[in-house]
Amino acid sequence: MDEFSLVQKIIIWALPVILAITVHEVAHGWAALQLGDRTAQMMGRLTLNPIKHIDPLGTLVLPGLMLMMTGMMFGWAKPVPVTYQNLRNPKSDMAWVALAGPVANLTMAAIWAMIIKVGIMLVQSDVAIGAPMVYMAVAGVLINTMMMIFNLLPLPPLDGGRVLASLLPGPLAWKLEKIEPYGIFILVGLLYLGLGSMVLWPLINIFFILLGALFHLPPEIFLIL
Repeated sequence: MDEFSLVQKIIIWALPVILAITVHEVAHGWAALQLGDRTAQMMGRLTLNPIKHIDPLGTLVLPGLMLMMTGMMFGWAKPVPVTYQNLRNPKSDMAWVALAGPVANLTMAAIWAMIIKVGIMLVQSDVAIGAPMVYMAVAGVLINTMMMIFNLLPLPPLDGGRVLASLLPGPLAWKLEKIEPYGIFILVGLLYLGLGSMVLWPLINIFFILLGALFHLPPEIFLIL
């Protein structure tokens, strides 16, 4: 993305990032509501208004720094509150609540892939809006794929950790949940040791191949940013 100015990068990435993190959190709250917990609804968090979900560090500072240093954006929103005890079947229902976020990112990645397809058709027809549409849609696929796979790692407080805790027997789940306060530090350490290059990026690339095949997109399209 070196050919783009900072303003152009912000235009390309801002909407996909805001939608990815906002819809991810709303999906958690919506799933909890369907399973008996109205906490997110009562706190006004079942809204696509990004202001309600902004985390100063994860939504503003980190994405901005990453954009300036790497040309890409990544971040998170304030977690939607879920009252575990309000769920009809707390242990099993928490897995569905946790999975709702990654499923939302999967859905958005597919929608952005369809937009890429439309954008390519417009570019081929010399319609000016086609190229920016493709760039923004590729950013949408990237951010949602990264969020989906990253959040599925089986480590609390990530969604994958909550799913794993729901599947484990009580004593093991309790031991896993005790890791949560240290989860972010463990994650940073794993990333430093090469978790991203050894595990995450290969999985992301596999997903790109599958998505490209599903929507008949050229494999190199995901490398334009």
